[in-house]
Parts: sequence; structure tokens; C-alpha cells
Amino acid sequence: MNASGSCSSEYSYTARGISVNLPGTDDENDESSQQQTHQSLCNTYASDGFVILPNVLDSTTVEALNERLEHVLRGTYDRGEKPDKTPKIIKLDMISQSEQHQQHQHQSGEHAANTNTNTHTLQKRRRRKRPGGRIGPLGFTGSTQNAKVLQIINVHKSDNLFRQLVTSSGLGRMVARLVGWKHGARLAQDQVWAKPPGSPPLTYHRDSPYFMFDPPDVVTVWIALDDMVDELGPLVYVKGSHRWGDGRVGSAGTFFQRDGGVSLLKSAAEREGIANFEEEVEFVSTSGLAAGGLSIHDGRTWHGSGGNCSDCKPRRGVGLHFVPAEVKFTEEAVKSKLWGRYLHNANDDEQNPSLPTAACDIELSEEDFPIVWRPSSCY
Repeated sequence: MNASGSCSSEYSYTARGISVNLPGTDDENDESSQQQTHQSLCNTYASDGFVILPNVLDSTTVEALNERLEHVLRGTYDRGEKPDKTPKIIKLDMISQSEQHQQHQHQSGEHAANTNTNTHTLQKRRRRKRPGGRIGPLGFTGSTQNAKVLQIINVHKSDNLFRQLVTSSGLGRMVARLVGWKHGARLAQDQVWAKPPGSPPLTYHRDSPYFMFDPPDVVTVWIALDDMVDELGPLVYVKGSHRWGDGRVGSAGTFFQRDGGVSLLKSAAEREGIANFEEEVEFVSTSGLAAGGLSIHDGRTWHGSGGNCSDCKPRRGVGLHFVPAEVKFTEEAVKSKLWGRYLHNANDDEQNPSLPTAACDIELSEEDFPIVWRPSSCY
């Protein structure tokens, strides 16, 4: 929302090869209707702390991103650089799309015909059916035992298609105008969270405490790369929680609590003075959101997700964390394992001994932290 209390709604883009379809672009709508549509989104975002938008990426783009994700998980980087964080490299090739479809059909029939079959026996049968030693999406072997959530930080550094996605001017413009960033939007980080079948929940948390920038505003665009259904553990928001106080934030080590991270959320609710957690806290799930849909949430909005309870389907999504274009690092970032290296690299430039040492004086790299959209008046 801008200073006058209104939001522009002119969103229709094909940016750097990625087409994004955002609200208010229907050619049949007049300007007034478009304005009303986007004003409604602004109001919802302000009151709830998030908005959910279906059908932003087409199926072809989603399939291409999922294919590229498999290459990255195998250490193949078409931009020649590793992401900042990756899980253990997958060494086996993935089965083809047609083979996956056939196996899903076979497994569905097998499950119906063997309702009394021991689960471990069924998993052993599935493992034997993997052709040529190849495996399913996200390295799935057919067993859900000891499955782990896969996290990739800054996949855009290693892959051109993901780079095109995270630098979409359409997404950047919508974020900036949704929240009133006058100087535009900058990508701070992207994160792929991928859940193979059997993987655990992710704790309820806020995004903002993990980002060390001034001003401290963070907006996350989360894009579904699979159809979100309850069994896959879709993203769940706590409505209106962006207005809660700081409370307890936890740490990266708490992302996989056995209770799904509800203890952190309950602690925050208690600090907010919420006496009856079950009745006063409202959860909104993204279940039903098809692949290619997305949500946009305030960095202070509490959110989490359940485990993937499917026995054969992956659950994939990518989060894009945006900050105002003009941000600077805080002094706190110097000691951060994640952010500190960017400051240390800048200060280690022997060719420029006059480089400032204060975090707030260091310019953010356009390669690492690209500005994805600026209003024309800022150029």
C-alpha cells in the first residue's frame, strides 16, 4: 500500500524468460476494476499478513523448474557456482516422467490390493521396481524411513532458470507495491524446501529474525512446485500473527521439532496475551493450491508446515525473500555465519584498501542481492 492508501494493479509480465500471471491483468477489466482487485489484496495482506494467489506460473514452467531442481541436487550447475547450502549430492539418475506416472499408477493399485500387507514389505517391493538403479524425485528410493527435508539456499546462484524466476520484475513490482516500498525490491535470499515422502514437519516460525538488514522489512513469496494437498504438508499461516510482538523466535536447530514446532508458536501466543490457543489462533492452510500458485507473506507472519505423509509423492516449493531495494547490512550481520561472509569478502578487497569497514557502509552486490524492480522515478 502506498502513502495515499492505494495500490497500483498493473501487473502483466514476461520477465527474463519466466512468465508470471498476477491479479489485475485481465484485458477485459477496466482500470477501476483492476484497482479494486489490487486494493482488495492490499487490504487482505494488511489484515491477515499474507495473500494466496493461484495459477501464477504455468505447468510448463513448473515442470522445467522441477527438472532443474533435480540437476542441482545432483551437483550440476549451469551457472558454474554452488548454492550457498545444499543437501548431500544425489548420485543416481532419476526415472523419467512416464516411468514415474506408471509407477504411481501401479503403486495405487498395489496399495488397494494389499491393504493388509506389511508396510515394510510393500516398500521393499517398490525398491525392486526402480529401473536400472534409478530413483524418483528428490532422491526417493521407495522407502519413507529416515526421510529428511531437503534445503537449498540460493539456488539462483547455480541455475539459470531459477535465476530468471527470482529476478522476475513482475514479482518484485507486486511485492514492492503491495507493501509500499518506494525504492523497489531486492532479493535477499531464496530457499528451496523439498520434502520427500515420509519427511518431517517444519516448525512454526517467522522469517524476519533471520535477516539482518536495515530497514528490517522482509516479504516472502512462496511458490508451490507441486499440487498442495493435506497429506503433503502444505504451508500453513497463522492469520494476523504479523501484528504480534517479537516474542520467542527460536533458531535454525528448532526447524524439525517433533511437535511440528507448535511449542514456539504457543510461546509467542502466550506472550501476546492469547489465553485460549485452540479457540483464538486461526490457521489458514494453502491446501488446494495447485502447482504454480503462490503466497506472499509478511516476514513477521508465523507459518509452518506438516510432514509429507504420502508414500510416493514429493512436496516441493521455493521461497523468495525480498527486502527494500535500499537496505544495508546491520552491524549484527558481521557475526552471522550466513551474512558475515558477504561483509568479510567486501572488506578483504586488497585492491581497494579504502573500502569502508562499517557494515552499514558496504554496498550490497547486485550479483548476490539483485534489485529485481525499481519504480521508474528511482533510475
